[in-house]
Amino acid sequence: MSGTQPPRRIAVTAPRRNRTGGWSARARAEDLHAQPRLGQVYVRSLVRDQLRLSLGVLTVLTVVLGGLPAAFALAPGLRAVDVLGVRLAWLLLGVVAYPLLVGAAWFHVRHAERVERDFTELLNAPGAGAGPAHDGTATGDAPGPGAG
Repeated sequence: MSGTQPPRRIAVTAPRRNRTGGWSARARAEDLHAQPRLGQVYVRSLVRDQLRLSLGVLTVLTVVLGGLPAAFALAPGLRAVDVLGVRLAWLLLGVVAYPLLVGAAWFHVRHAERVERDFTELLNAPGAGAGPAHDGTATGDAPGPGAG
């Protein structure tokens, strides 16, 4: 074994870079905690909007993709239709369904981000979550020194 030491490891760090022109999905938690009832209303609204969006996309996909087998069951003549040598049922369920799923996912993500951005802008708006100045009298706290 030679007398040389292994090369020293060096950690390279850099300051965090903020995204320019973007928005942060992280809401100011102190705004939600400062007024619990208002925070509950805001969060309930966010959850309701996200749920409405998700259920809407799910409903459309269920009707379209679930309606295709139903259409083939109700109209047996559609099962025998050939398009470019391929059965229509295989073409719709095997080829057309995937771009439809990708489009629905793209739509859902885009609109979910918009809902979150609107929520964050609502929280970060001037005066949002700002209640009366806290002087200790509203909550029954004992007055500070010199009060009297």
